[in-house]
Amino acid sequence: MSYWTAAKSVMEVLRAIAGTVQEKTMVSKFCLIGLLVGVALQVAVAQDPTKVESAHYKLAFENDSVQVVNVHYGPHEKSSLHAHPGGVVVVLTAGHLRFTDEHGKTQEVFAKPGEARWFPPFKHQVENLGDTAYNAVYIGIKNRHVQDRAGLGAAPAGDEQTSKLVAAAILAVKR
Repeated sequence: MSYWTAAKSVMEVLRAIAGTVQEKTMVSKFCLIGLLVGVALQVAVAQDPTKVESAHYKLAFENDSVQVVNVHYGPHEKSSLHAHPGGVVVVLTAGHLRFTDEHGKTQEVFAKPGEARWFPPFKHQVENLGDTAYNAVYIGIKNRHVQDRAGLGAAPAGDEQTSKLVAAAILAVKR
């Protein structure tokens, strides 16, 4: 969950609560607002893989548009449930991976070095099923404007679109 999404969710909750809170004192309302904002921001940060999965994800670069993360899973290592913004994974070493989404649906992937794959934003758990380490670079697109500049839709697919997305991400890093 991005900070903007969390902030929008908090505002919706606050609007609903404002009409139902029985106590009219300003102190009570400000305490409630502070508590809700704190919880929403903790939820947004808690899903950041560089925070909850620091053993597997190391932040290499970040700005308002992109998040570049070095990914490393040792043989048979498994992550906890986490989320990324939509983006591209560039595979550095081969890997046999299992992705499990928040609903328990699984998908196995055989990743090849040099391959670039688009992943939409989703909560998932990763398991390296192989006997060797898996390494990749993840370029998370945080800013929808970057996707729009590259002419990409909400769920791009195909080599040409992935190439455009990688090019847009590289341009965003150079900003």
